[in-house]
Amino acid sequence: MSTTGLQLIANKPTYRRLPEVFYARVDPTPVSAPELLALNRPLARQLGLDADALTDPEAVAVLAGNRSPVGSEPLALAYAGHQFGAFVPKLGDGRAVLLGEIMGRDGARRDVQLKGAGKTPYSRRGDGRAPLGPVVREYLAGEAMAGLGIPTTRALAAVTTGETVFRPHPEPGAVLVRVASSHIRIGTFEYAAQRGEGAVRLLADYVISRHAPDLADAGHPYRALLDHIATLTAELVASWMLVGFIHGVMNTDNISVAGETIDYGPFAFMDRYHPRTVFSSIDTGGRYAFNQQPRIAAWNLARLAETMLPLLGDRQDDAVSAAESSLERFADRFQTRYDAGLGQKIGLSEQRAGDAELAAALLAEMARAGADYTLAFRRLSNLSHEPSPADDGFRALFDSAPELEAWLSSWRERLGAETRRDDERRAAMRAVNPAFVLRTHLADGAATAAARGDRKPMDDLLAVLSDPFSDHPELGDYGRPPAPNEAITRTFCGT
Repeated sequence: MSTTGLQLIANKPTYRRLPEVFYARVDPTPVSAPELLALNRPLARQLGLDADALTDPEAVAVLAGNRSPVGSEPLALAYAGHQFGAFVPKLGDGRAVLLGEIMGRDGARRDVQLKGAGKTPYSRRGDGRAPLGPVVREYLAGEAMAGLGIPTTRALAAVTTGETVFRPHPEPGAVLVRVASSHIRIGTFEYAAQRGEGAVRLLADYVISRHAPDLADAGHPYRALLDHIATLTAELVASWMLVGFIHGVMNTDNISVAGETIDYGPFAFMDRYHPRTVFSSIDTGGRYAFNQQPRIAAWNLARLAETMLPLLGDRQDDAVSAAESSLERFADRFQTRYDAGLGQKIGLSEQRAGDAELAAALLAEMARAGADYTLAFRRLSNLSHEPSPADDGFRALFDSAPELEAWLSSWRERLGAETRRDDERRAAMRAVNPAFVLRTHLADGAATAAARGDRKPMDDLLAVLSDPFSDHPELGDYGRPPAPNEAITRTFCGT
């Protein structure tokens, strides 16, 4: 494998340090005709891999699961999960195989997983395969999040298989080569808790050693670990909310303990803003609506805390108190990060009394008018301290209403207390208000085009998503909202 650079993945998963009940040893199932659809060259360089060598047939065979690097010893991970509030005691990687680990140029260790790599002991009645459409969508989603600076899993490559899968209609098959800081979820701790305190302790010790070694020196490492995961989750969900992202299925088995966005299924970035927006076709009750994400994150962390109670204190009261303190810190950290982020989005460099209410009033106007979330904040970034022609572009997103004019007047009055020049403020706003997000109709269009062999829509999207805060006038159409006949209001997990 020396010609591919993939020998660097020969490090077998350190997850094998845990007892075998946590995983199953399984090889990927070979495919008939693997072809490289997309290669993430920037990520390959970050991982210290030779991007050109990854296009060689023997490297593509590894990326497709037809052969494994020497010493890899692939695994499928076991976990449980609360799915829409109902506990499922045994889930696991039903179509994914952890190929190995790789040390990037930054010194960070990352998992390399093949998603869609065939049946595992956790597949139940599934075929273990992935259709091309969801693979393209997840590839694009990871790059969109990375471009926005939000922690995320990413795709190193996407490979077509030459085979057909049925979901329920015939679709081309594909394999996603997913890179993640971790594939351990809150559901992994729920799985361990069914096997007793010793299993939870082993898992917690592994997470500390692999992902947060500094916590080993804390006065109470397990409490510090819970606080750490709560803080990462608060930062992550606040970041989602600030760009209008809806995960779609925040089950405990879809929440990473590493604070990364994982498992892009029925996700979406909102077009028309409304806080109760739901995209997932199966979320009929709105459990995972946009505005419910902070509450659900706290609920999921409470499930994590329950599994760790035996580690948090010798006395039940002390353990419960420690868990409650972590959940309170999550709420405080989320609100602090979210309020600060909204202030930045409306151009405020320092927080003052009334700022949160000012931002909330804008969101209320956006919801009332159905204004496009991304464009509203981006066009607000063009406005000056005094009324100007740029106001018309912002107003065009709203229907004519005195409430909007009153808000603009209040906003400009608040800008009067800022010390920055207008040009400095506008530049700062444009640095946090993207011109481009991964709009659902464009993601679906790119997937459809890729299925017929046309890579251009996917490549164009990747160009703007990798640099979403610039205007890209030559690709400006990728920033516009969908026309009425293009709008997609329901998304699917693709499994």
